Amino acid sequence: MISLIVGKKGKGKTKLLLNSVNNKVKSTSGNIVYLDKSTRNIHELSNKVRLINVLDYPLENCDEFIGFICGIISQDYDLEEVYLDSFLKIAHIDNLEIDHAIEKLSKISEKFKVNFTISVSDDESNLTDMVKSYLIESL
Repeated sequence: MISLIVGKKGKGKTKLLLNSVNNKVKSTSGNIVYLDKSTRNIHELSNKVRLINVLDYPLENCDEFIGFICGIISQDYDLEEVYLDSFLKIAHIDNLEIDHAIEKLSKISEKFKVNFTISVSDDESNLTDMVKSYLIESL
């Protein structure tokens, strides 16, 4: 399952994402990974969540990012949840590529039974109907 949280920068998406991941820790028996553009939120996350600073890796485009996600999934059979903060930045995509990325993540989610919760720094009105279908919160 894919869940999107969208809104302009500074609207509170990261706080909502952090609250969501910390609540999910209490109810899931599997592993959780949180991908971000830095480690600044390490003290805000439960110690049961694996934080990965994606910008530490030499990814240059969306397809490389999708491969990175597949690598994470392939190494952890107990992975149930992946949280992606600052999605457009860490996935190296612009709004024109977001449909492609969401479609790929949806296929990965179905095949490997991993849920993705994603924050997107953009206004809801700029998203396509396909992307909006995954929207859970618009700030």
